[in-house]
Amino acid sequence: MIITGIRGIPARHGGFETFAEDLSRFLIDRGWKVIVYCQETGKGGLYHSDWQGIQCIHIPVPKLGTLSSIIFDVKSIIHSIRYNNSVILTLGYNTAVFNLLYRLKGKYNVINMDGIEWKRQKWGIGAKLWLRLNEQFACWFGNHLIADHPYISDHLAGQAARKKISTIPYGAHEIIQADVSIINRYNLKKDKYAILVARAEPENSILEIVTAFSLQKYEAKLVVLGDYKPEENTYHEEVMTAAGSEVVFLGAIYDAAKVDALRFFARFYIHGHQVGGTNPSLVEALGAGNAILAHDNKFNRWVAQDGAVYFHDIASAANFIQRLFIDDIIIAKLKNAAKERFRKKFQLNQILSHYEQLLLNGFKKK
Repeated sequence: MIITGIRGIPARHGGFETFAEDLSRFLIDRGWKVIVYCQETGKGGLYHSDWQGIQCIHIPVPKLGTLSSIIFDVKSIIHSIRYNNSVILTLGYNTAVFNLLYRLKGKYNVINMDGIEWKRQKWGIGAKLWLRLNEQFACWFGNHLIADHPYISDHLAGQAARKKISTIPYGAHEIIQADVSIINRYNLKKDKYAILVARAEPENSILEIVTAFSLQKYEAKLVVLGDYKPEENTYHEEVMTAAGSEVVFLGAIYDAAKVDALRFFARFYIHGHQVGGTNPSLVEALGAGNAILAHDNKFNRWVAQDGAVYFHDIASAANFIQRLFIDDIIIAKLKNAAKERFRKKFQLNQILSHYEQLLLNGFKKK
């Protein structure tokens, strides 16, 4: 089985990489041979490495922004065609036009369609057109499509047959304990902070959340995880300028034990994503048993259900933040609902087993 479309493993970039890592290890333990293509910055030829029994194929590409990913995807597709009797799992549809090569070569290609990428605020008109076209190409060229959310399935059904689409959300590890000494190193105290884990982009409501939190003083902190470069990014600068003294930016943290502990001991988690399907960070919050304050949209409401309260603007976010810091009853209610929702719908092994079955079906149809 071959995984393409991501930066690589071990995970250092986001939800797709974390999922690819979890799926790869799951399949290896069940006797599969797994190949993952990994994007590197630089010059030279591709090279191989082994990580926990997974074959990693590293492809160096120049540092050219979005173009780098396009070059990497094309090289990955061309190289992966040489492997016989393999099913391809493509994570994302951003360069789906090149998946035509898989079709022409008779390769069975399963495409995880991610969110409705072309609707994201960060893209200009040209990028949105490119992504919209590639969404359609994925529906044409993919042998099977995976939607991570029922509303994504409904969206795709206007472009592809329902029988070609499977709805499989993301899963996560349940966190039932963590090392409290980790949060002590960050000068944090259990139940005395809220946490926000997201890429620093406008569609994730970072500015609104930070502004809402900073409207008044608390004997608590807002911990923000993510890579912020105010000297390079105007939006990052706006967020950090709006932040009061109780907002703490810890940077991008990829150590799972540290992130688990920061989630586990938080009083509540704030999720501002406005666009997408089942966001892995929200599922991880459910798995940590977090009380949740989430942006009010159909995607988040389906995922968290009664495990969250929902805000729609700065004022409503500020009101909920104040309430969640003082109301122990609602915190307990949300935590219990989050755990129940997670155990019912998002347990990782159940999700990965669904993927395995879908991939096995691909071998049968080859």
